[in-house]
Amino acid sequence: MHVSRFDLNLFVVFDAIYTEGSLTRAARVLSLTQPAVSHALGRLRERLEDPLFVRQGARMVPTPRARAMVTPVRQALGGFQRCLSDEGGFDVSEAERTFVLGLRDGLEGCLLPVLMGQVIDQAPGVRLQSMTVARRQLATELASGRLDLAADVLLPLPESIEHRPVLSGPLVVLMREGHPLAGRLDLPAYLAAQHVLVSSRREGPGMEDFGLSRLGYRRHIRLRCQHHMAALATVMGSDLLLTMPGLLARQLAPPGSRQELLPVDLAGLELHLYWHRDQSADPGHTWLRQRVLALMADQQAGGAPAQA
Repeated sequence: MHVSRFDLNLFVVFDAIYTEGSLTRAARVLSLTQPAVSHALGRLRERLEDPLFVRQGARMVPTPRARAMVTPVRQALGGFQRCLSDEGGFDVSEAERTFVLGLRDGLEGCLLPVLMGQVIDQAPGVRLQSMTVARRQLATELASGRLDLAADVLLPLPESIEHRPVLSGPLVVLMREGHPLAGRLDLPAYLAAQHVLVSSRREGPGMEDFGLSRLGYRRHIRLRCQHHMAALATVMGSDLLLTMPGLLARQLAPPGSRQELLPVDLAGLELHLYWHRDQSADPGHTWLRQRVLALMADQQAGGAPAQA
């Protein structure tokens, strides 16, 4: 069938159902009623002669045909969105655009305050949105255009996802000033201590725990939390230890805290900035990407982030 005879809005509904795994949640995302979403899915099933999604418990599971469709559909929708966003070019002082960044907690606290200051000064109509994206969904979100930039560890992603190393450095151990281990932290003491782990996941080891396990060591996680600020506040009021990248500690560590070298040789932080290659020549994306890269270069060099 020719695309001119096809209602392209049905693909928007398809993408929402695929992403949410639920007609109810898809309806909420699209600001539609559930019957409207069900009707759109019915039309799409009829046109494509495939059920596309089958119900398994409370979840709508994609069929093989749906899984084969999702990447080209998201690429097409992302292209349409970029056409609308770039209409008339990108004049930074006049642009009305929202950029979505995939940032994890610690980097969000370091990057966003200065980046938003630049946006406010230079681009009064530009808005930023920061979110956590599951690593397994990163390539899809970038390809669809729903995510503009993401910073994360080095990941095995398709060639269509471009990346550049931006931050690297060793891990450090944070503790309160006056901690019993201050100035005498060795490996046995580190392993015997109680620790805070910052992770957005419900379970599973942290980056440092992977390294420790390869050496045959295991530490005692007393608190698992989602955000570095909560972890730092807890450390300042207890004898718990927090292991984190030194680059982030330099920006986030509160007064009265103490940093010690990690008493074991583990791989440190290595962050890359990711974007889809279709965005490389986009003027607005280029403008934002250059600023993010410059701010991260400032942090890597150890200086205060540039304000202009």
